[in-house]
Amino acid sequence: MVDRKSGSALWHQIGEVLAAEIAAGTLSPGEQLPTEPQLMERFGVSRFTVRQALGHLETRGLVRAEQGRGTFVHKGALDYTLSRKTRFSRNLIEQGFEPGGELLLHAVIPAPTEVAFRLRIAEGTPVIHRRGVMTADGMPVELGNTFYPADRFPDFERVRRENPTISASLAVYGITDYDRQSTEIEARMPDAEEARLLRQPKSSPVLVVLKVDADKNGQPIAYSEGLWVAERVTFKLDFG
Repeated sequence: MVDRKSGSALWHQIGEVLAAEIAAGTLSPGEQLPTEPQLMERFGVSRFTVRQALGHLETRGLVRAEQGRGTFVHKGALDYTLSRKTRFSRNLIEQGFEPGGELLLHAVIPAPTEVAFRLRIAEGTPVIHRRGVMTADGMPVELGNTFYPADRFPDFERVRRENPTISASLAVYGITDYDRQSTEIEARMPDAEEARLLRQPKSSPVLVVLKVDADKNGQPIAYSEGLWVAERVTFKLDFG
C-alpha cells in the first residue's frame, strides 16, 4: 500500500502502485480504474491525493480521464508507421485508436528561410501556417506546425473545416494522391509551452519529425515540423 514514513509523497506512491498494476496487466488497456472514493478507501488518503496520483498517470500517458465517465487505462504506445503513404487517421484507426485534434492557429505568413527551402519556393512567399495538437483517444501525441503554399490552396481554412481529413481536403484541389518525399527524426527536450500542450513532463523528451509531402509530380505541397511524445509512440519505418 503506502508508507507514510518513507519520505515519498503519498500521491507518487499511489501512482507507482497503479502504474505497476497497469504494466503487469492487472489493469488492462481500456479498463476503467476504480472510482475516486474506492481509491480513497483502498489507500486511506484524501480525494486530493488520489486526484494528484491520477493526474500524474495521465501526464505519463498511462490513463485518460473522460468527463462524466471516469478514468481509463490508456491502450499503450501507438505504433506509428512512417512510409511513403503515411496517413495519420488511417494509422490510428487500424490500431483501434480514435484520431482527433485541436487547431491552435491558422494564418498566412511570409515563408521563413527553412520553410521556403523545404517547399522549394522563394523566401517570403505567402504560406499557410497551421499549428495544432493531434490526439489518439483524446490523449495528445503530436504538436505539429504545417506549412502549405498559399497560392496553391486558396481558401484552405474553409476547405479544411468542411472535410474530415487532410487527404479529403487536398482532393478538393485536385490532389488525389501524394507521397512522403522526405522524413527526418531527431530528439530534444520540450519547452514549457510544448510540454503543457502535449500534457507531458517538461523533463521527458519529444521526438521531432520533419517531413515533406509531395504531389505525383514531385512538387512539395506541405512541410511539417511535428513534436511527438516519446513515451506514447513507437515509430516503424517502411520505405520499401
